[in-house]
Amino acid sequence: MRLLPAPQRAAMLEIYAFCRAVDDIADGTDPVPARRAALERWRADIRACCAGAGPETLGALQGHINAFGLACADFEAVIDGMLMDAGAEPLCAPPAATLDLYCDRVASAVGRLSVKVFGVPGDDGVLLAHHLGRALQLTNILRDIDEDAAVGRVYLPREPLLEAGVVLDDSTAGAIAADPALARACPQVAAQAQRHFDAARRLMRGYPAARVRTPRLMGAVYLALLGRLCERGWDCPRAPVRVGKLARAGILLRHALV
Repeated sequence: MRLLPAPQRAAMLEIYAFCRAVDDIADGTDPVPARRAALERWRADIRACCAGAGPETLGALQGHINAFGLACADFEAVIDGMLMDAGAEPLCAPPAATLDLYCDRVASAVGRLSVKVFGVPGDDGVLLAHHLGRALQLTNILRDIDEDAAVGRVYLPREPLLEAGVVLDDSTAGAIAADPALARACPQVAAQAQRHFDAARRLMRGYPAARVRTPRLMGAVYLALLGRLCERGWDCPRAPVRVGKLARAGILLRHALV
């Protein structure tokens, strides 16, 4: 975001602050009713901002909503995604359609807000948000299998898990994550993420490099992460994987400073 012009950077930082706030609520330790009520208060505040009458604390965000034409529906979609995480029963091996809805809400909806700030218009912007959002979120899911399982969540889709022979009936998230058959399901999810990365890159080639610099950089870092995850493999124990500073500096030189 530091590479963006000041007005765009300020808008993206406010969008990020909103996402961070609602994510912290969803992942918090308050009782489920309290977390859901807090998210609904955010919904009311966002609706007020979009109507030009938001609380004073959200004055900066309201200004960016007006300046960039940010859609209330996209903010609300993010909240709806957080409500999926703040339910009484955490997501555990959801059907592929449910996972895709979740990815749309928590990732692609953020993308739809972001592309308006970046200046990628119309259908191309929606498609870029669709593909890059899902690519990033699926990569996160593959990276965080064990971390998510520790809090009772398995975001990997049910169908490839069953096809691989993972035992799901009455299994805990920890047992699913530790099932040796899970390693056979992950490549299918990784391939899906790769297809979304490829589609996003094709879209971005049609725009001046400066306009899509930030999403290109995000995509390149996460694509490198996906590659390292695939190289490590999916068998337990799964060592943490990250893209180090030197690798990120190389990505910056290749993709951002052009």
